[in-house]
Amino acid sequence: MSEESYIVNEGKNEVIQVDGVSYQRLAIRTHVITDKDDVCQVIEKYAKPYAQPDDIVFMTEKAVACTQRRAIPMKDIHPRPLAKFLCKFVLKTPYGIGLGIPETMEMALQECGTPRILFAAAVSAVGKLFYTIAGYKARSIDGPCDYTLPPYNEYVVLGPAQPDETAQKMSQCLGGIKVAITDINDLEGQILGTSDPSMDRDLLVKILKDNPLGQSLEQTPIGIIRKVK
Repeated sequence: MSEESYIVNEGKNEVIQVDGVSYQRLAIRTHVITDKDDVCQVIEKYAKPYAQPDDIVFMTEKAVACTQRRAIPMKDIHPRPLAKFLCKFVLKTPYGIGLGIPETMEMALQECGTPRILFAAAVSAVGKLFYTIAGYKARSIDGPCDYTLPPYNEYVVLGPAQPDETAQKMSQCLGGIKVAITDINDLEGQILGTSDPSMDRDLLVKILKDNPLGQSLEQTPIGIIRKVK
């Protein structure tokens, strides 16, 4: 893989060791992905020329969701009073808004259903446990931040629809190379979808725990994991 085909984002290490095994994490820069793009065409264009048969190609959940028209302009979201109330109690971190604004909380109510969100809030007092109870759909909702790549600094982006099925389609476009859809930030991470159910999601989180694709304006929503031999 030539230097022109991938980058190592500032402050990130190209190689990480997990359980005694070394892995390369290769970040691939793309155009700004929108709902005009087809996710399979994107992954084929940017990853297929460089991915090897034993690699794992991964793509951020936000990029996948944008191709599914699950990025919604803030101006088009009209939070109900309940959303405005609940968002005040969400645990906020330096790494993202989460459900801490009325617009993202409103989308959580729509995505997960009001009863589930109310139950999660009652049980957890809208602390960290809230996201566990509410489910991955609530946890995957991204609100706009100062460092969000335009135009998505004025959007709420939902989690991708049918992440496992989508990863399988992406894998087919790559000739069977394994694919993961990831939700990794600088604080924590989860794997939302895999093309093969045998893929070790916990291992993938460990390999990507330092978020090699970055959290700001890197414009690298696709990456490759390669075991160092």
